[in-house]
Amino acid sequence: MSLKLQASTAADIMTAGPTSLDASATVTEATAFLTARGFGAAVVIDEAGHAIGVVTKTDVLVHARQRQPGLEPDDTPVTEFMTPAVFSVRPDTPAASVVEQLLVLNVHHLFVADPTGVIIGVISPIDVLRKLA
Repeated sequence: MSLKLQASTAADIMTAGPTSLDASATVTEATAFLTARGFGAAVVIDEAGHAIGVVTKTDVLVHARQRQPGLEPDDTPVTEFMTPAVFSVRPDTPAASVVEQLLVLNVHHLFVADPTGVIIGVISPIDVLRKLA
């Protein structure tokens, strides 16, 4: 039995309306945000609302491992340990290209940005799997 991706574009695959973290958020706030919502990643935005990076559960774990013990609570801003890049595609990006980029970039989240650069969705491997039939 062979599976086929039942989507034409990134817009067909994405989960719309991702929430974001403010650049002033701390690691404690980011941890609570990700775990309470069950997210693996969140876009970090600046004061103007522009995406400036991504915080993932892995970023939080690496930060915690490198942190000196005994410093509680952790008020380190997310901007000090986030991934300072937002890998994104446009809504009309072909679905096959989305899958290829997830693999080539070796990332678990691709964000979908409108033509003005506003993040309107997110694509994870789970989103791709949901479109297989």
